[in-house]
Amino acid sequence: MLVKTFASAVQGVDAQSIIVEVNAGGPVPENKPWYNVIGLPDNAIREGSYRVETALRNSGYRNLRLRTVINLAPADVRKEGAAYDLPIAVAYLRATSQIPPARVDEFLLMGELSLGGQVRPIKGALPIAIKARQLGYKGMLLPKENAREAAIVDGIEVYGVSTLREAAEFISGQTELSPTEVDTRAEFFRDRMAFEVDFSDVRGQENIKRALTIAAAGGHNVILVGPPGAGKTMLARRLPTILPPISLREALETTKIHSVAGILPEEAALITNRPFRAPHHTISDVALVGGGSFPCPGEISLSHNGVLFLDELPEFKRSALEVMRQPMEERRIVISRARITVEFPSSFMLIASMNPCPCGYFNHPEKECNCSPDVVKRYLNRISGPLLDRIDLHVEVTPVPLDKLTAEPERPAEKSEVIAGRVQAARAIQEERFANHRGVYCNAQMPSRLLREHCRPGEAGNKLLRTAMEKLQLSARAYDRILKVARTVADLEGEQNVSPAHLAEAINFRSLDRGSWGEKH
Repeated sequence: MLVKTFASAVQGVDAQSIIVEVNAGGPVPENKPWYNVIGLPDNAIREGSYRVETALRNSGYRNLRLRTVINLAPADVRKEGAAYDLPIAVAYLRATSQIPPARVDEFLLMGELSLGGQVRPIKGALPIAIKARQLGYKGMLLPKENAREAAIVDGIEVYGVSTLREAAEFISGQTELSPTEVDTRAEFFRDRMAFEVDFSDVRGQENIKRALTIAAAGGHNVILVGPPGAGKTMLARRLPTILPPISLREALETTKIHSVAGILPEEAALITNRPFRAPHHTISDVALVGGGSFPCPGEISLSHNGVLFLDELPEFKRSALEVMRQPMEERRIVISRARITVEFPSSFMLIASMNPCPCGYFNHPEKECNCSPDVVKRYLNRISGPLLDRIDLHVEVTPVPLDKLTAEPERPAEKSEVIAGRVQAARAIQEERFANHRGVYCNAQMPSRLLREHCRPGEAGNKLLRTAMEKLQLSARAYDRILKVARTVADLEGEQNVSPAHLAEAINFRSLDRGSWGEKH
């Protein structure tokens, strides 16, 4: 008998419908396998014959060992992973008349089987649920661990199952299950803006807080340069606390990527805070930007709509950093292979930190640097000029003196909530400004056409910019980024026009462009 069940394959962050055709009948020829899979399966799917056979037996069903051919259509789409075990097993049960055909055509099935017949979790449940709704299925059967994640999608019934027998009896109409229900709005607001750290924990460093406020208000990239223990990592980890709350659209986008990567937190149905990713500097090129034989999202995509923190930037492989340049501009990464091309979104804020020299004490107010000027230059040159060009704010971090650390402050430090209020006010101005421009949500994303329209520096400002360009030998990209930062400073102050004072502050944040930066004072 020929039976069809329905599954799905994830490509990039989207899913594609897969039809699982199982034909069982006739004796198995001598010295031939009883189970053959066609339709571009990978090794995990081919090995599934052992899982499916053993799971059937241990679930109380018979393996009749009829000649069985399984086709995964369309045949020109590469299928990978063990998530096809459940639809194959259910189709085999129907093809051998062990279950009635009650609801086989109404549901999409996905799940890996253990040898004992348990259904194990899969990756990509959210994009699969979105695709199932688009295709008009009544519902879908998934492992219980993935049910809440898929139930975020309205308009489709999601049933979580724990065993093959439970799934087969439901599909055949022998038992009923209750669909998993998730209140998307309640889930979205449950842990929103809940952080364990706050900017009020930071003593001093007001200039750094100002730089991070500007970065958060305009979505700008930042690099912090300073000696060990100056507070670079502590400040970077508090940046998400002042960013605008993630919107439902952004939360769904981000959750899809984390779902495909299989790293959604347990029992989490939706990511409700902006991601903060901090990969170690030993990370490979593929792990950072994404890829592999079957392309998977990298750290730049996992930080989509959030922050990517690269600590000890010069220690990262130069090849990995250079590959980031195009995604930073285009806010997406396209990965091409011989058989497939996928696109992952990567709209992130980059915050990087580094020591000013190998020993870490160059220009330290108290400790002496043991590095020669040539060594300092070589260390700084590990970061290429094109990459620095794409970083809007270069911030020097100096250690806080001991007396400031131990003394009671004259006034309490500002809480993240207060700073976030200013950031959100500036973002509200930008949302109104870019309301009619699709894909532009903050000043850092402005294309050149909008830059000329909204960042007119005036005669005095142009003179200041010309002087800075000549003195610092800035590129055209750096010129644009100065204008964008100045526009953000003006938005923070509620000013309609960009003034020379706003430009001066933006220029001041290009410290690594100064030719004398690596010279000892």
